[in-house]
Amino acid sequence: MRTLRLDADQLPQRVGALAELLADTVNGGASVGFLATLGREPAVAWWRERAAAVAARQLAVWVALDDAGRTVGTVGLAFPHPGKPNSPHRAELVKLMVHRDARGQGVGRGLLAVAEQAAAAAGITLLHLDTETDSPAEHLYRSAGWTRAGVIPDYALDPAGVLRPTTLYYKRVGTAGG
Repeated sequence: MRTLRLDADQLPQRVGALAELLADTVNGGASVGFLATLGREPAVAWWRERAAAVAARQLAVWVALDDAGRTVGTVGLAFPHPGKPNSPHRAELVKLMVHRDARGQGVGRGLLAVAEQAAAAAGITLLHLDTETDSPAEHLYRSAGWTRAGVIPDYALDPAGVLRPTTLYYKRVGTAGG
Protein backbone atom coordinates (compact mmCIF):
# COMPACT_ATOMS: atom_id res chain seq x y z
CA MET A 1 0.00 0.00 0.00
CA ARG A 2 1.15 3.51 -0.83
CA THR A 3 -0.36 6.65 0.69
CA LEU A 4 -0.61 10.01 -0.96
CA ARG A 5 -1.68 13.32 0.56
CA LEU A 6 -3.90 15.11 -1.92
CA ASP A 7 -3.41 18.80 -2.56
CA ALA A 8 -5.98 21.18 -4.06
CA ASP A 9 -4.95 20.19 -7.61
CA GLN A 10 -4.93 16.43 -7.01
CA LEU A 11 -8.26 16.14 -5.18
CA PRO A 12 -10.41 17.00 -8.23
CA GLN A 13 -8.48 14.44 -10.28
CA ARG A 14 -9.36 11.70 -7.78
CA VAL A 15 -12.99 12.63 -7.08
CA GLY A 16 -14.34 9.73 -9.14
CA ALA A 17 -12.30 7.12 -7.28
CA LEU A 18 -13.07 8.72 -3.92
CA ALA A 19 -16.79 8.78 -4.77
CA GLU A 20 -16.68 5.07 -5.60
CA LEU A 21 -14.91 4.41 -2.28
CA LEU A 22 -17.48 6.47 -0.36
CA ALA A 23 -20.41 4.69 -2.02
CA ASP A 24 -18.83 1.28 -1.39
CA THR A 25 -18.24 2.13 2.27
CA VAL A 26 -21.78 3.39 2.87
CA ASN A 27 -23.48 0.69 0.84
CA GLY A 28 -21.42 -1.86 2.75
CA GLY A 29 -23.00 -0.70 6.00
CA ALA A 30 -20.41 1.68 7.44
CA SER A 31 -21.83 4.74 9.14
CA VAL A 32 -19.88 7.71 7.77
CA GLY A 33 -22.69 10.23 7.53
CA PHE A 34 -24.73 8.95 4.60
CA LEU A 35 -27.73 6.71 4.01
CA ALA A 36 -27.78 3.66 1.73
CA THR A 37 -28.08 3.38 -1.18
CA LEU A 38 -25.64 6.16 -1.90
CA GLY A 39 -25.26 6.79 -5.61
CA ARG A 40 -22.29 8.08 -7.56
CA GLU A 41 -23.52 11.65 -8.16
CA PRO A 42 -24.14 12.58 -4.50
CA ALA A 43 -20.79 11.00 -3.59
CA VAL A 44 -19.00 12.98 -6.32
CA ALA A 45 -20.73 16.18 -5.19
CA TRP A 46 -19.71 15.57 -1.57
CA TRP A 47 -16.05 15.13 -2.49
CA ARG A 48 -16.09 18.19 -4.76
CA GLU A 49 -17.39 20.22 -1.82
CA ARG A 50 -14.23 19.29 0.13
CA ALA A 51 -11.93 20.99 -2.40
CA ALA A 52 -12.19 24.46 -0.88
CA ALA A 53 -11.29 23.16 2.58
CA VAL A 54 -8.29 21.29 1.16
CA ALA A 55 -7.17 24.43 -0.70
CA ALA A 56 -7.55 26.47 2.52
CA ARG A 57 -5.54 23.82 4.42
CA GLN A 58 -8.44 23.31 6.81
CA LEU A 59 -8.72 19.70 5.64
CA ALA A 60 -5.97 17.24 4.81
CA VAL A 61 -6.94 14.16 2.79
CA TRP A 62 -4.86 11.06 2.18
CA VAL A 63 -5.62 8.16 -0.11
CA ALA A 64 -4.30 4.62 0.09
CA LEU A 65 -3.41 3.09 -3.25
CA ASP A 66 -2.98 -0.60 -3.92
CA ASP A 67 -0.23 -2.01 -6.16
CA ALA A 68 -2.37 -1.33 -9.25
CA GLY A 69 -2.85 2.33 -8.24
CA ARG A 70 -6.51 1.82 -7.26
CA THR A 71 -7.86 3.97 -4.41
CA VAL A 72 -8.66 1.51 -1.60
CA GLY A 73 -8.85 3.86 1.37
CA THR A 74 -8.90 7.41 2.60
CA VAL A 75 -8.66 9.42 5.79
CA GLY A 76 -8.90 13.10 6.58
CA LEU A 77 -7.84 15.52 9.27
CA ALA A 78 -10.08 18.51 9.86
CA PHE A 79 -8.12 21.34 11.41
CA PRO A 80 -9.78 23.97 13.60
CA HIS A 81 -11.16 27.05 11.91
CA PRO A 82 -8.73 29.98 12.14
CA GLY A 83 -11.46 31.98 13.89
CA LYS A 84 -11.26 29.56 16.85
CA PRO A 85 -8.16 30.76 18.68
CA ASN A 86 -8.59 28.37 21.62
CA SER A 87 -8.06 25.19 19.61
CA PRO A 88 -4.96 25.32 17.39
CA HIS A 89 -3.63 22.23 19.17
CA ARG A 90 -6.38 19.83 18.11
CA ALA A 91 -7.79 18.26 14.95
CA GLU A 92 -10.56 15.83 14.12
CA LEU A 93 -9.91 12.54 12.35
CA VAL A 94 -12.63 12.27 9.70
CA LYS A 95 -13.88 9.77 7.13
CA LEU A 96 -11.50 6.87 7.61
CA MET A 97 -12.78 4.51 4.90
CA VAL A 98 -11.47 1.28 3.43
CA HIS A 99 -12.96 -0.41 0.38
CA ARG A 100 -14.64 -3.71 1.24
CA ASP A 101 -12.21 -5.57 -1.06
CA ALA A 102 -9.21 -4.23 0.87
CA ARG A 103 -10.35 -4.73 4.46
CA GLY A 104 -8.25 -6.86 6.77
CA GLN A 105 -5.02 -5.93 4.96
CA GLY A 106 -3.83 -3.15 7.26
CA VAL A 107 -5.08 -0.28 5.07
CA GLY A 108 -7.08 1.36 7.86
CA ARG A 109 -4.27 1.00 10.38
CA GLY A 110 -1.79 2.42 7.87
CA LEU A 111 -3.99 5.42 7.10
CA LEU A 112 -4.56 6.03 10.79
CA ALA A 113 -0.81 6.03 11.44
CA VAL A 114 -0.17 8.43 8.54
CA ALA A 115 -2.80 10.87 9.84
CA GLU A 116 -1.48 10.68 13.41
CA GLN A 117 2.12 11.29 12.27
CA ALA A 118 1.09 14.19 10.03
CA ALA A 119 -0.92 15.74 12.86
CA ALA A 120 2.05 15.56 15.21
CA ALA A 121 4.34 17.03 12.53
CA ALA A 122 1.87 19.92 12.13
CA GLY A 123 2.02 20.70 15.86
CA ILE A 124 -1.28 19.05 16.70
CA THR A 125 -1.19 17.44 20.15
CA LEU A 126 -4.76 16.16 20.46
CA LEU A 127 -6.88 14.24 17.96
CA HIS A 128 -10.55 13.34 18.36
CA LEU A 129 -13.12 11.39 16.38
CA ASP A 130 -16.54 9.84 16.60
CA THR A 131 -17.61 6.44 15.32
CA GLU A 132 -20.70 4.29 15.46
CA THR A 133 -20.79 2.40 18.76
CA ASP A 134 -20.02 -1.32 18.40
CA SER A 135 -18.79 -0.87 14.82
CA PRO A 136 -15.68 -2.69 13.56
CA ALA A 137 -13.89 0.68 13.57
CA GLU A 138 -13.99 0.76 17.37
CA HIS A 139 -11.60 -2.21 17.56
CA LEU A 140 -9.14 -0.42 15.28
CA TYR A 141 -9.16 2.77 17.34
CA ARG A 142 -8.83 0.98 20.68
CA SER A 143 -5.99 -1.22 19.42
CA ALA A 144 -4.22 1.88 18.06
CA GLY A 145 -4.19 3.51 21.49
CA TRP A 146 -7.20 5.79 21.22
CA THR A 147 -9.09 6.49 24.46
CA ARG A 148 -12.85 6.16 24.68
CA ALA A 149 -14.35 9.39 26.04
CA GLY A 150 -18.01 8.40 26.10
CA VAL A 151 -21.14 7.45 24.20
CA ILE A 152 -23.91 9.68 22.88
CA PRO A 153 -27.19 7.76 22.45
CA ASP A 154 -29.26 8.08 19.26
CA TYR A 155 -26.60 10.28 17.68
CA ALA A 156 -27.07 9.50 13.99
CA LEU A 157 -28.91 7.32 11.55
CA ASP A 158 -26.90 4.37 10.26
CA PRO A 159 -26.96 3.69 6.51
CA ALA A 160 -30.19 1.69 6.95
CA GLY A 161 -31.87 4.66 8.65
CA VAL A 162 -31.80 3.31 12.22
CA LEU A 163 -30.81 5.62 15.08
CA ARG A 164 -27.50 4.48 16.58
CA PRO A 165 -25.23 5.71 19.36
CA THR A 166 -21.80 7.11 18.64
CA THR A 167 -18.64 6.72 20.67
CA LEU A 168 -16.19 9.59 21.06
CA TYR A 169 -12.46 8.87 21.12
CA TYR A 170 -9.34 10.98 21.57
CA LYS A 171 -5.61 10.45 21.31
CA ARG A 172 -2.69 12.60 22.38
CA VAL A 173 -0.01 12.85 19.72
CA GLY A 174 3.19 14.80 19.28
CA THR A 175 4.76 16.56 22.23
CA ALA A 176 1.72 16.16 24.49
CA GLY A 177 2.45 12.48 24.92
CA GLY A 178 1.60 10.45 21.81
